[in-house]
This record gives sequence, structure tokens and C-alpha cells, in this order.
Amino acid sequence: MKKIIVKVNASTLSGRRILRELEKHDKVVTIENPLPVGEDGLTLKTYSLEETFDNLYDKLEHHYKVDLRKV
Repeated sequence: MKKIIVKVNASTLSGRRILRELEKHDKVVTIENPLPVGEDGLTLKTYSLEETFDNLYDKLEHHYKVDLRKV
């Protein structure tokens, strides 16, 4: 098996088009998407969708003094 590593700039229209085409061939193509790295070289903290909404509801509760999860 021959392995080729390609870096695609997914922030451009052409790059996204290439990635979509590669994703169609999931039996022969493996896409690795590394975690984002900050200026200090350490990986940046990422948040799940649930964590994001919990944080949002906490801030709204603090501001409005009502737990919006129960409304």
C-alpha cells in the first residue's frame, strides 16, 4: 500500500471542493483533521456543543436571574 500525505487549505473554495470530493471515496481515503494549535504551539481548548450551550445558559441565567433551561 502506498501512502500519500496531502495538505489542503480548507479555507478556500477550491480546497473545500477538493475535500468534498475526497470524502466521497471513504474506502480508500482517510482524512485526518488535527486539533487547532495556538501561537505557543499547544493545542487550543475546544468545546462540545453541550458545553457551549451550558455556558450560554449559565450566562443568561446570571443576567436574567432565571434558569432558562426550565422555562
